[in-house]
Amino acid sequence: MFSRRIMMIVGVGFFVAVALTVIAMSSRETLSAGNVERLSITLTSPFQFVASRIIGFTESVWQTYFSCVLAVEENQVLRRELSTAQHTANRCKELELENTRLKKFVNFQNSVPAAYVAAQVIARDPSPWFKTIMIDKGEKDGLIKGLPVLVSEGIVGQIVKVAGNFSQVLLITDRNSAVDALIQETRVRGMVKGNNKDTCSFVYTLRKDLVEPGQVIVSSGLDQVFPKGLRIGTVLDVKKNHSQLFQDIIIKTAVDFDKLEEVLVYKNAD
Repeated sequence: MFSRRIMMIVGVGFFVAVALTVIAMSSRETLSAGNVERLSITLTSPFQFVASRIIGFTESVWQTYFSCVLAVEENQVLRRELSTAQHTANRCKELELENTRLKKFVNFQNSVPAAYVAAQVIARDPSPWFKTIMIDKGEKDGLIKGLPVLVSEGIVGQIVKVAGNFSQVLLITDRNSAVDALIQETRVRGMVKGNNKDTCSFVYTLRKDLVEPGQVIVSSGLDQVFPKGLRIGTVLDVKKNHSQLFQDIIIKTAVDFDKLEEVLVYKNAD
């Protein structure tokens, strides 16, 4: 592609050559003044039109090229600004959600006269055979084996292993977990056992006891691990087999373990 300057030089040169030719012809006085002017116009007009169109087209292409270059540069700048804005918005959203969770913790701590240690969940057991999590608090923070772990929604589990700065928590959904519990409305007692799924079983409830879906199950406090009255979950399904002494009861846990990020470790009630 020729540059704008070259095209302009060619056009101007061509126009000058035509003009000089016309002047040379008029100096021979072979034509009258009027005929010379008409001939000059006839000969130069097409070339002037073509030169003007070429110059206009070249200028348009040149301006379009620079407009595209500027648009590309502006697009890159806007993309970077949009990425920064999205990152900032996402960070603000995360801080808002974290603030909401921490407010629940503060309200929960203020409602119960006990000492708690707040901790973050830093790892989860990936195997399907164990339901445990790792938190970022340990012996240096006064934690010991057996302490219950809670959130504002209810019971999470209890500490089974402790290191200097970390602790392992056995979730109530693990099959090795057991919490002495009762139905809040009727005070029917039983034991909440994990089944390595998202739900738990409410076992050792006699067939004669009235248990219905939707009833709330809380800790009884008789296991000397979890304080009395902490929410565990709600009854999801009840089955009674006449050949069995106990009912088959499935409960939905109050805590959503897939969304667990922060927890509270219950230390004492002094």
